[in-house]
Amino acid sequence: MKTIKLNKAWVNNFDKVKDVVEELETLFEFLKEGEGTEEEVEKQYEKAVEVVDDLEFRSTLNQTEDELSCILEINAGAGGTESCDWAEMLLRMYIMYGEKNGYKVSSINRQDGDVAGIKSASIEIAGDYTYGMLKGENGVHRLVRVSPFNAQGKRMTSFASVFVHPLIDDRIEIDVNPADLDWDTFRASGAGGQHVNKTESAVRVRHLPSGIVVECQQERSQHLNREKAIKMLKSRLYEEEIKRKQEEKNKIEAGKTKIEWGAQIRSYVLDDRRVKDHRTNYQTSDTNGVLDGNIDEFLKAWLMNATVEKK
Repeated sequence: MKTIKLNKAWVNNFDKVKDVVEELETLFEFLKEGEGTEEEVEKQYEKAVEVVDDLEFRSTLNQTEDELSCILEINAGAGGTESCDWAEMLLRMYIMYGEKNGYKVSSINRQDGDVAGIKSASIEIAGDYTYGMLKGENGVHRLVRVSPFNAQGKRMTSFASVFVHPLIDDRIEIDVNPADLDWDTFRASGAGGQHVNKTESAVRVRHLPSGIVVECQQERSQHLNREKAIKMLKSRLYEEEIKRKQEEKNKIEAGKTKIEWGAQIRSYVLDDRRVKDHRTNYQTSDTNGVLDGNIDEFLKAWLMNATVEKK
């Protein structure tokens, strides 16, 4: 049913474009015969360009994993309270992006900062093609602003890293040997009342062969958290397999930036009112809008640019 739903969506999108283009052709024929106006043709032409561009953009989401939901992780960089606050600003941005686009967003893990913000957090963004849309967010995000935590009002630079993993579903089978898992339990942190402080419901699992570590404190039940942690681990292993195959086929796009400090993919300069993606050079002055989750144009610019580079 999920496959049928996705295929039906593609057919509906194509039919929509076909109808708009055919209507443009009809209006143009009327204009040549002395009926209608140039304004009507121009308006329909702009509409046709818009829907064709949108379909072309969606055609970039053509990998098997693109149609999956995703897990998004944020980690504060060096810089103490300033970076922790920036990490929480990013977390809010992605949550608002998900909610504005009708996706289901849920918290999986959160570690608060010592003074403000978060040291790290993981959220699940569930919906069709959320991984495909957000996979380009992998990397280091840089914030430049007048710090609210500095008494002298100095301009500060902060960093936070973002990692996006596809959340596998039942169509993808990943075998994990229980003997390769090292489990640990701990008390959950954050909101949840007295329960989270009294029981060790949160879990941490390490996959010994790969060294991948996953934490989950989403549920109040340790059993449910273990199930979720296994699903997250399988998603990470699936992503590692995707990367390995890409390397074997030598399809990693030229000039791809490594996810490391000092190699930021995007800068958010608040006092200059500028957000710029360094991979595509797309930028906007609407800093408030971006931090409120309006990042669609950045996502589209990266996906279109990555497609051109592959060609």
